[in-house]
Amino acid sequence: MDFLMFLKTIILGMVEGLTEFAPVSSTGHMIIVDDLWLQSKEFLGGQYVANTFKVVIQLGSILAVVVVMKDRFLDLLGLKKRSFKIGQKSTGHLRLTHIIVGILPAGILGVLFEDIIDEVLFGYQYVVYALIAGAILMIFADKFRAKRPAAETVDQITYKQALLIGLFQCLSLWPGFSRSGATISGGVLMGLSHRAAADFTFIMAVPIMAGASLISLVKNWQYFSIDALPFFIAGFISAFIFALISIRFFLKLIDRIKLVPFAIYRIILAVLLLFLV
Repeated sequence: MDFLMFLKTIILGMVEGLTEFAPVSSTGHMIIVDDLWLQSKEFLGGQYVANTFKVVIQLGSILAVVVVMKDRFLDLLGLKKRSFKIGQKSTGHLRLTHIIVGILPAGILGVLFEDIIDEVLFGYQYVVYALIAGAILMIFADKFRAKRPAAETVDQITYKQALLIGLFQCLSLWPGFSRSGATISGGVLMGLSHRAAADFTFIMAVPIMAGASLISLVKNWQYFSIDALPFFIAGFISAFIFALISIRFFLKLIDRIKLVPFAIYRIILAVLLLFLV
């Protein structure tokens, strides 16, 4: 096995893991790192195999969310009872139906417009526009957020808030907009704290990303190569490890620094893309 090629797959997994759930656009970073530098299609055996590889490493990031929030997912599935400290009362309860309500809008639109999104919106220029548009939304959300959030924790979310956040998630169908950027901004505007919006975003991402990834994997299965298996495994593990780090760090950070610093970073990334492409 070529060590340099192996290292490239680890780097791609690292980029995926670090950027998938932060509101900075993993698509924009993949364009810079892969399309403009590493060129995974050259050593994986073509564009279709490279696309399949990106789906596989995305599943690594999804697994990281499940590991970090395993107790929450067990609770949602009814496999673990919630526990409270003595004297603490429940102020609500996030249910599986909240997640279903949240993922329906983007799920329906994604199925209906999949071909248009793939053929039109994946161009560099559209990704740059999405980076800037998402940054504007994030700045707007921080500026007009409620001083005292109606929902400090994700357990206080209402079905109306879940649906409206789901509508914001539809913006993430535009590559480069960022699912986290769209839904956390939407959650903050709907009265959630930044941490509650981030928690709901991460939980909601698992079924919709897993579903989209598995559909893509089935469609591209014929392009899978046994020779590429070690690269796929390395990329998957890399994405999983770095997503674990990223998620834990981000959840501790988001309530402190809010969204504006990420928005500024996105604008810098957009300008960088304009110069590089």
